[in-house]
Amino acid sequence: MKKSFTAHVQYVVILCLLYTVPVAVVYMSSTTEYVPSEEMDGIRLAIILLLAPIFVKYVIQLCAAPFYSLVGRIREEAMGVASDLTVSVLIPAWNEEVGILKTVQSVLDTQYKNLEVIVINDGSTDATDEIMAGFVRDYGLRNHSATVVKYLSLPNGGKAIALNQGVMIAKGEIIVTIDADCVMDRKAIANIVKQFTDKDVAAVAGNVIIGNRCKHIEVMQQLEYLYGFFFKRADSIFNSVYIVGGAAAAYRKNVLVDLGGFDPRIITEDIEMSTRILASGYKSRYAADAVVYTEGPASWLGLCNQRLRWKFGRLLTFIKHKTLFFSAEKRHNPYLTLLLLPLAVYAELALLLEPLLLAIFYGYMIYTNDYFPLVLFITFISLVIALQIAFDPMSRFHRNLLILAPVAWIIFYIIDIVEFQALCRSLKRLFKREELKWQTWVRVGLLNHSSIEPVAQLEVAAESR
Repeated sequence: MKKSFTAHVQYVVILCLLYTVPVAVVYMSSTTEYVPSEEMDGIRLAIILLLAPIFVKYVIQLCAAPFYSLVGRIREEAMGVASDLTVSVLIPAWNEEVGILKTVQSVLDTQYKNLEVIVINDGSTDATDEIMAGFVRDYGLRNHSATVVKYLSLPNGGKAIALNQGVMIAKGEIIVTIDADCVMDRKAIANIVKQFTDKDVAAVAGNVIIGNRCKHIEVMQQLEYLYGFFFKRADSIFNSVYIVGGAAAAYRKNVLVDLGGFDPRIITEDIEMSTRILASGYKSRYAADAVVYTEGPASWLGLCNQRLRWKFGRLLTFIKHKTLFFSAEKRHNPYLTLLLLPLAVYAELALLLEPLLLAIFYGYMIYTNDYFPLVLFITFISLVIALQIAFDPMSRFHRNLLILAPVAWIIFYIIDIVEFQALCRSLKRLFKREELKWQTWVRVGLLNHSSIEPVAQLEVAAESR
């Protein structure tokens, strides 16, 4: 109890300190007089032009995202709803003794009619094998449902190889992957399957939400995920969701097999596969109502290493599929080849220059007393986050983020620091031709966090809206 009270006091203190920054900016904007400077105006224009491409992308996505639901209804009316497809859920696991049973049970609790569950133990050295072997044995004795639970225990070979083994024995038309530290919403499978409205849709991304919210670093990730996943709505409208994360992903099995399965040479096999699917001329979409809760790293070291893996794998994916950039092939989506991918690389270059650009921008602001652009930026980000919370199917779960909206821009700077170190470490590895192995962090187990409400309650809250 004392620890919880102390944590709340720390949170309030940090929040008050963060709020002093936007308050000071607004105060300076209203009380100081602008000092014209021709030299500094040129610098400001250069920064604006440098960031303009990224700004244009966000404008396009923000304009398109509100039409996500409307476009979805139109697609359903035109193509029908894909609701009777057989589904195989693959759960790769490596040293996941803490949360593996919660993950499996949450998948079974979806009660999807045509379902099989396949757990692939990738050479765990903890009690994962013992726990899963016991569960499968007891499940077979106590249950007579149509849902089949299969368990593979393999020598350690990596996540991609484990997934490929699961695909080989899967009987479902749709392959759904979920990480072994996640909890699936009861309607997640049904909602993600609905997105396969035509045969050209080969991959669908679910809505991943950070479920652990005890620490400041965890709340920061909750905000980051909410902000980032919202833009997948726009990508889905254009059938070009190129990052379909393995924590909540669905694929057509025949496409996975035809493309040769997941690539074990790239540590982010999920990003590579979704990019390869688009490169092959298929479509990919996003299911905002297919909710999966995941456990984010609870330490800065764990977060930095996670982002290193994501960044390094993403760069390897870009290199492998470099012919997609600015491709004029008819089978390739122009939204992907001319906008998303080129600007993804451009954003990485901007990230490298960000320390310099921020120093110049804030130096200009203080020198000229021109605080108004920053006030507009703070207001814009605050409104966007408020709208994202309102639009999200689990908006009641995200209510705690409303108070962070005015200071979200500061939190995003902190995230940029984490991303910056990941980019620098990734480039160093690429230059030295070094590989990267999985990093792990200590997990508590998603439903063991005191800050997360029971998933069943969250679903009831969502249905009551």
